[in-house]
Amino acid sequence: MNKKETVSAVEGLLRSQSTLTLCTADADGRPHAAPLFYWAGDDLQLFWFSSPASIHSRNIAFEPRAAVAVYVPTEDWKEICGVQMRGVVSKVTDRALRREVSRAYRDRFRLGNVFRVAIAKSALYRFCPEWIRYLDNTKHFGFKVEITIPPAVEQK
Repeated sequence: MNKKETVSAVEGLLRSQSTLTLCTADADGRPHAAPLFYWAGDDLQLFWFSSPASIHSRNIAFEPRAAVAVYVPTEDWKEICGVQMRGVVSKVTDRALRREVSRAYRDRFRLGNVFRVAIAKSALYRFCPEWIRYLDNTKHFGFKVEITIPPAVEQK
């Protein structure tokens, strides 16, 4: 797979799934993993809403570098397909982007207006990958491709 094909496969995987595992570390280097619903935006960016008081959000405030894993659930090792990524998490402050993501997130998860208040009280976070490993055992056991993405310019 070339880089373009890999990015396309990763985009397809990210758009087909709903839950990521976010891995952060606290000030003492202790790891923390949290499953979160996410919405896949452009350029392999992932967005989620979370309380700024949650452990992972507090960790991000201290250290914005994080890791993410997304995979297709399976019970057959021959069907393992997923992505591991390292990158940077930031809090989204742009109101227009927040409205856009909020609408897409509610539509994606069929939340309607039920979670409007919860989302309004939550911070919106964006993950921008810098390194990606795509795994796909359906091609053959141990199939993987790694790509590096240049760091994004400062975002709001």
